[in-house]
Amino acid sequence: MKYVSFGKTGLQVSQFALGTGNFGTGWGHGAEPEVAAALFNAYADAGGNFIDGADAYQFGQSEELLGSLLQGRREDFVLATKFTLGAVPQPNRLVTGNSRKAMVASVEASLRRLKTDRIDLYWAHHPDGVTPVDEILRGFDDLARAGKILYAGLSNFPAWRLSRAVTWAELTHSLPVAAAQFEHSLVHREPEADLFPASQALGLGVVTWSPLGGGMLTGKYRQGEKGRAEGFGGRVFQAEDSPQRTRVLDTVMAIAEELGVTPGQVAIAWASTHGSVPIIGPRAAGQLDDYLAAARVTLSAQQLTRLDAVSALPGAPAARSPAHPVA
Repeated sequence: MKYVSFGKTGLQVSQFALGTGNFGTGWGHGAEPEVAAALFNAYADAGGNFIDGADAYQFGQSEELLGSLLQGRREDFVLATKFTLGAVPQPNRLVTGNSRKAMVASVEASLRRLKTDRIDLYWAHHPDGVTPVDEILRGFDDLARAGKILYAGLSNFPAWRLSRAVTWAELTHSLPVAAAQFEHSLVHREPEADLFPASQALGLGVVTWSPLGGGMLTGKYRQGEKGRAEGFGGRVFQAEDSPQRTRVLDTVMAIAEELGVTPGQVAIAWASTHGSVPIIGPRAAGQLDDYLAAARVTLSAQQLTRLDAVSALPGAPAARSPAHPVA
């Protein structure tokens, strides 16, 4: 696996991050502990070193499993986790959201579950619509000064809030915002209009989730599989519900046949051409093998152009920006 410099930090991270939303069965859908361990070990054996989790994943089970799996090799990984949503089905309102109180309670609970003394990259999972950005950033700064986190990031924040947060941290000489995380795939290209350019201009490391559109871009739902469409109550799933999305999937499958690879590998390889670290979130060993194989897929300039054209947003430029050139 290749490694990339992560934003303006000194971190060198693997080209794919391992998402751990499927580690555990607290949501009624996920991987049993022994399967999660096999996935983690296979990712590590392939050279992966970037783990992305959250306290909310499987109601805390994901972090608990990670805590056990990291024993004896903690320094081999960049460990990222998130707070905002809480780690139980019906959390107390004082430990959810992005307030400093919620942040402190959440980080202490995550550290216990993860069996570690610090989190390498701590994300605010979502905007809560209430907490001002200066409160979030002062909280991050406090945690960094206490040695409990090393870097801070904002996940699923709009570009204007991201830009304001980075500027506020710079002006107050507090812990910088190091990274941004957001959804991006061939069926969700809206971030290319604002979040990607903002992140590049601000020097942020970029992590993107759901490069497979919740599995839609693998083509498996055409075969009658349910998976993400039902497993998470239909959340974080992009349905094949428009003529354009049908054309996108048709093109992905056609290019996969040309290259002798799977549609999922084509979708992940395309997502990797935008300067981000895509998150792969397998639930079974076969899925992980398929996703990791995308690192060996090279899309030609003509294939990239076809994928870009068929998935383009209305009014978007036909050509790639200089930041994301056709290889």
